[in-house]
Amino acid sequence: MWQSVKLSHTLLRLSLAIVFLWFGIDKFFHPSYWLNAWVPPSVISIADSIGISSFVLMYGFGVFEILVGISLLSNMFIPLFSLLSVIFLVITMLVHGFNEIIVRDIGLIGGLLALLVWPGRQYSKL
Repeated sequence: MWQSVKLSHTLLRLSLAIVFLWFGIDKFFHPSYWLNAWVPPSVISIADSIGISSFVLMYGFGVFEILVGISLLSNMFIPLFSLLSVIFLVITMLVHGFNEIIVRDIGLIGGLLALLVWPGRQYSKL
């Protein structure tokens, strides 16, 4: 009864949407926290050198994550945003190195890759 490809797809999309929306929205409410806790100084200096302030960089990440969340909620452009998110998370992992963040990112990447290669769009109409 509970074994449904359509339901699995919907639950995966919605749970990933919550994560991306949460992180994206929180970047607008607490940009200093995200900058101080999660963005390496090297990334901030690179952004500054090309004329992008650290807050604009953080807001840009927030906008991207909100767009991913909206895509997952609305079930539109899933392959595009799944691929872009995987690339974003891999870059994040490379920038941060091996630490506790990788566990979270590997889980997110796994879910996004599952959506990217989901067998057939007929199950993703909900």
